[in-house]
Amino acid sequence: MSALYLVATPIGNLEDMTFRAIRVLKTAALIAAEDTRHTGKLLQHFGITTPQISYHDHNRQFRLPYLLDHLRQGRDLALVTDAGLPGICDPGADLVAACRQAEIPVIPIPGATAGLTALMASGLSTERFAFEGFLPPKAKPRQERLQSLISDPRTLIFYEAPHRLLATLTALAEVFGAERRVVTARELTKLHEEFWSGTLEAACRHYQNQAPKGEFVILIEGERETAPIFTEARLQAELQSLLDQGLSRSDASRQLAQITQLPRRRLYQLALGLSAPED
Repeated sequence: MSALYLVATPIGNLEDMTFRAIRVLKTAALIAAEDTRHTGKLLQHFGITTPQISYHDHNRQFRLPYLLDHLRQGRDLALVTDAGLPGICDPGADLVAACRQAEIPVIPIPGATAGLTALMASGLSTERFAFEGFLPPKAKPRQERLQSLISDPRTLIFYEAPHRLLATLTALAEVFGAERRVVTARELTKLHEEFWSGTLEAACRHYQNQAPKGEFVILIEGERETAPIFTEARLQAELQSLLDQGLSRSDASRQLAQITQLPRRRLYQLALGLSAPED
């Protein structure tokens, strides 16, 4: 039975091409490429002669039925993007969904992806992260998207083109605050690979003085959870509320100690100055 193969291609360094990816591209009946000229150079480098067909954002509506028909005829199809994983921030996702609906096997051939490549070398938390891709280019939708992420504790990953980088960093600083930590990565795996880290305010200054070049990954540190500040007045108010509910000083102190992780003895001393049922 035929299958759609999602073949990862290098994001820069051709040595990141896998043996499996080369084999699949050589044996597939057809390769659907985002840019056949770009992919043609890759194929030539590895001696791959499989024919190509273009499949991109501007032709996907009329090209998708043709590709499905190709697969239904029992011929394998390999899908590639210009760099990285097909289906991530490109129309390949539509073809995958259509194949799943038609019960055509979809087989991923893994490889490099810019977002995770940048994340693992960023120094930011890798325990939890969220891939946001490209932000909306217009100011209002972009602002709304960022506002929805302002309290997200995960590391946030964005993609950005060089000509929009400064505007995006400025918008990030306005929403997340000038002191939020950011890491930018450009030209990943290439000769001029570069990482920059600092605050969003410093990033804006940096790229005002140095024109951005190359495709960028922007990584934003997640919102840090801050421990609540328990003033003496607030603790007394909490204790009084518990006492008013009928708890004894001892029980109120014990319950509040479990919530705040503060010493029960200290809370009991505060409770002695408050009115309680046993008074």
